[in-house]
Amino acid sequence: MALVRRVAAVIPLVGAVTTAAALTGAAFLTVAHAGCDEAGRFVRTGESIEFVGGCVNGADLPAAPTAEVADNVDRFGGSKKP
Repeated sequence: MALVRRVAAVIPLVGAVTTAAALTGAAFLTVAHAGCDEAGRFVRTGESIEFVGGCVNGADLPAAPTAEVADNVDRFGGSKKP
């Protein structure tokens, strides 16, 4: 009976490890067969770091959203100042 409990306790762990290994393998295969000639690299320019090269053109990406700045909003309460 004790052996059955031990086996029953280990089964979820084995399943989780097997799933993690399968997902890791799928990720590596996806990256290996992505078809990108140049993987890209990080280059330091002044005080910032840029990603140069790669498979994705920067013009293909959507623009970053802009935040609206409200002058009369209380930062801590969220309500408008009188």
